[in-house]
Amino acid sequence: MSEFSLYFQLGLEHILDPKGYDHILFVIALCAIYVPRDWKKVLVLVTAFTIGHSITLALATLQLISFKTEVIEFLIPTTILITSLSNLVRKEKNLSRGKVQINYVLAVVFGLVHGLGFSSFLRGILGKDQSIFTQLLAFNVGLEIGQIIIVTLFMVMSFITVDLFGLGRRDWKMIISSAVGGIALTIMLENKYW
Repeated sequence: MSEFSLYFQLGLEHILDPKGYDHILFVIALCAIYVPRDWKKVLVLVTAFTIGHSITLALATLQLISFKTEVIEFLIPTTILITSLSNLVRKEKNLSRGKVQINYVLAVVFGLVHGLGFSSFLRGILGKDQSIFTQLLAFNVGLEIGQIIIVTLFMVMSFITVDLFGLGRRDWKMIISSAVGGIALTIMLENKYW
């Protein structure tokens, strides 16, 4: 197995690992306001998140920035909760207005926080290896593919629930966002650092 394949696999497994469900929850929170016909918006959204976490993942892995792990472990569920709350107050008619929506900004900014969470995992694997460009690229590509898998599964569930069974789009958004927000609040309380 090539080095690229190895780190690609690690990135893919890391995002899809049920033990790391906080990242899965964030991707679901980002997508909760969309239905399958919005797939282009969702793809841009997930890529925005990848861009955000790729930046801090690289900076933290290269040890150009440092952080307290306890703070990041608290901030990750905080980003999930804020995204879920944003979904709950968003009106459906606002989804089609404007070029840059708040959820794209949330995806990039909160991606920065999530990248810090990924970095401790990746730094532990890389050790003192100095040439990490290929590993970082492969890991990020694996993460992106993993996120696309999560989004695809979520969009299939959305299609079944909203399009086939007729649950209202607003109701779907409220159910998913409330559930994800509740889980995020629980994780925050478990990871408070003070």
